[in-house]
Amino acid sequence: MAIDREDQNGISRREFASRIGAAAAGVVVGSELFGAGVRAAPNVSRRILGANDRVVLASIGIRGQGNALKRGFARLKNVEHKTLCDIDANLAPERINDPKLKDVPTFKPGFVQDLRRVLDDKDIDAVVIATPNHWHALATIWALQAGKHVYVEKPASHTVWEGRKMVEAGARYDKVVQVGTMNRSRPPVRDAIRFLHEGGIGHVYMARGLCFKPRPPIGKYPDGPMAPGEKYSLTVGSTTYEPTYDEQYLSKVDYDLWLGPAPKRPFNRNRFHYNWHWHWDYGNGDTGNQGPHQFDVARWGLNKQEHPVRIRSAGGYFGPESSQETPDVQTTLYEYADGTVLEFATRGQPTNDEGTQRIGNLFYGTKGWLWVDGDGRTWQSYFGYKNEKGPGADSPPEGENESDPMMPTSIEYPHYQNFIDAIRAGDPKLLACDIMEGHLSSTLPHLANISYLVGRALVFNGKAETFVDDKKADQLLTREYRKGFEIPKSIS
Repeated sequence: MAIDREDQNGISRREFASRIGAAAAGVVVGSELFGAGVRAAPNVSRRILGANDRVVLASIGIRGQGNALKRGFARLKNVEHKTLCDIDANLAPERINDPKLKDVPTFKPGFVQDLRRVLDDKDIDAVVIATPNHWHALATIWALQAGKHVYVEKPASHTVWEGRKMVEAGARYDKVVQVGTMNRSRPPVRDAIRFLHEGGIGHVYMARGLCFKPRPPIGKYPDGPMAPGEKYSLTVGSTTYEPTYDEQYLSKVDYDLWLGPAPKRPFNRNRFHYNWHWHWDYGNGDTGNQGPHQFDVARWGLNKQEHPVRIRSAGGYFGPESSQETPDVQTTLYEYADGTVLEFATRGQPTNDEGTQRIGNLFYGTKGWLWVDGDGRTWQSYFGYKNEKGPGADSPPEGENESDPMMPTSIEYPHYQNFIDAIRAGDPKLLACDIMEGHLSSTLPHLANISYLVGRALVFNGKAETFVDDKKADQLLTREYRKGFEIPKSIS
């Protein structure tokens, strides 16, 4: 076989070797724009003439959930993962040479550190965004402006105003924008929602979302790089250690780009990888972290294509001293125009379960009630005052598809495939959770956090997406953007 002969996926062995070698060994330091940077795999065309149905992807954000998304999309048939992108170049070699993808012939990615280099690449059809929340909207809008389809993690946005701009951009550029609320594509959840919508428990008058996820405190640390060899865990008392974020490590991190739209401030280990969730500059607390999955199922089950009209949220941080800004206990009550109620509870402290669930959803109707588990695998209904067991479902554990061992029967796989199918069809209407659905569901935790921060009940005008006679609350519908990272006020 000739050494330059293309394999069945249209990429030569020589090209494959050069891409892996450049990416894994050639972490090149020195970006013109932001200081420490990484470049590998030049932006040259590798598209195969005639392969019109191949979808070429790039992953923007490849650490935790981003790595899981990378693995899921890489296993889809006739999908090529061309580029991995992350501000942290320390991740590149391991993510590129992923042992779990060693047998996937279309996984031969290069690496870049600046997402704008991804968007410059005309070969790339779509991007998968798994950045911190404060980057979701800007990365999505930039990608749409560059002609890319977008899969963006939940919550779709960091603020209510951003979500609306994302909806406008999706319509303006006529691209496919899927939000990563995977329950929309999980067969058991779809069955449960169909049962609800068909009147299975009668008229559904209330839903409850549960985010009971006890989390140890994150502690408090000084600004600046860590000392060489210093140990650090995401939570106090854990013996699972993060990398040492010392000067050598941070020399391969584009921290200014990581901040992006957020205010300029010194590096702090507790405001960086993962623990950014608990700081308002970047995250939305657990109500806006785990919560969006359950918020989306709750709104879906209630069949509400609108915003609630009244919101009241209360709670606080009840753990020991730490740098966490967001509440670890939060209870929110929403009321829709017709009186339908949505309750949501976030509990980061030790707690019991409710209705057999800790992370999941409960629905109440005039004939009975129903729970859906947080993994999207099982649901169960009950009827009458005696709680007589009704229809339900219990999915088998995740395993391998015997007919195709390359494709695990992951409960998240259908959501990824749905995105790719919509791209091939050129039809956003095929999406299980398009950007409008994502915006409506993401707005719910945003409204909860606004009510919590102002300390009072709020009345919301859903059509205008503003509060009624509350300028202080209105200010929290958006944020200040750092120069060079502004969300466009007008999508054009």
